[in-house]
Amino acid sequence: MPDEKNTPQGTVSEGFESVRREFGAVAAEEGGDYAAQLVAYLGGERVVDLWTGPEITGDSLTGVFSSTKGAAHLVVALLVQDGVLDLDQRVSHYWPEFAAEGKRDITLRDLLSHRAGVVGADSGFLLEELADDRVIAERLAAQAPYWRPGTAFGYHALGIGALTGEVVRRVTGQSIQELFEDRVRSRHDLDFFLGLPEEHEPRFLTTLPMLPTPEQQAQLDAAETGPRSVTGIAFNRNHPQAPDLEALPNVRVIRAKGPASVGGVASARGLAGMYAAAISELDGRAPLLKPDTAAAFAQIHSIGYDLVSRAHKAFGLGFSATGDVYPLLGQGAFGHSGAAGSQAFADPRNGLAYGYNRRRFAFPGGAAPENGRLIAAVHAAATSARRR
Repeated sequence: MPDEKNTPQGTVSEGFESVRREFGAVAAEEGGDYAAQLVAYLGGERVVDLWTGPEITGDSLTGVFSSTKGAAHLVVALLVQDGVLDLDQRVSHYWPEFAAEGKRDITLRDLLSHRAGVVGADSGFLLEELADDRVIAERLAAQAPYWRPGTAFGYHALGIGALTGEVVRRVTGQSIQELFEDRVRSRHDLDFFLGLPEEHEPRFLTTLPMLPTPEQQAQLDAAETGPRSVTGIAFNRNHPQAPDLEALPNVRVIRAKGPASVGGVASARGLAGMYAAAISELDGRAPLLKPDTAAAFAQIHSIGYDLVSRAHKAFGLGFSATGDVYPLLGQGAFGHSGAAGSQAFADPRNGLAYGYNRRRFAFPGGAAPENGRLIAAVHAAATSARRR
């Protein structure tokens, strides 16, 4: 008999029953304490709203790690669309202190495309410092880049939101977190928080660590990099008291301050709803982004060997070029994944918005492998729905 705790709960629209079946198949294969949420929109209509596993519901919130970067950079896209920020202006024009150590000519476009080389600080960060974007920004402004800016790219995993956030603060007088709340989250009542209010704490589920098999652990050990390598610095492993990155959302100070690189707390409804609001009419409101803005931020700016991830990556401006990872999506799909396995994106050409969230870290980290199956199922159902 099927395990009831891994039977998908929730609803799907007519024609999307295959997505429920695929989600159920994933749950059956994962077994155990697998707990996840899956939500999709087509043309601004929620067509998939599912969850499965112990303790989790459709209303549950978890830490979404780097999927936070999508929220932060939606704010930046709105400010560029408004004419408040210029992608080709120097960061130091907005933020003079950033010019230190040879960074004077780095543009906002360079920064958003992970080409600035300021992936961390020589001395690393304490937990309390990682929670505070202002502290991170001040330290990184004084830091020399780890490669000549513009010559290569590497994932600014823990700092990109603080860096772009300081530009936003210098120009608007408000933080990215405040602007996201005012212009995005509260406008659509989204379950996606950059700074989780105390009253929502009972809905939060702690993030569970990865449980690799011996074979998987051997793969992780073989891929390990030194704490003072570019990768080690980017993920803060160079600090002698470096916090466990897997557990960051489990610490209240991280959830409360919502650092714009990794501190967001959301459900799959919030993840997918944000991207639906970005590209589609939602709740009777016009899309947040004009088509040309969405296209500009989705356009690939950095592709190839990532010096930090030590793998092939593709980035637009602040967002991942999601279509490079899942080629069945439309050209110009943009979004961001998170370390525990979350994935969220908008696909303007197909009118799709997608959000997936899981509680336990997936091997090997980053977007969980099952996203490929689930995205294919959503895409196939959406293609059939458009043909009807």
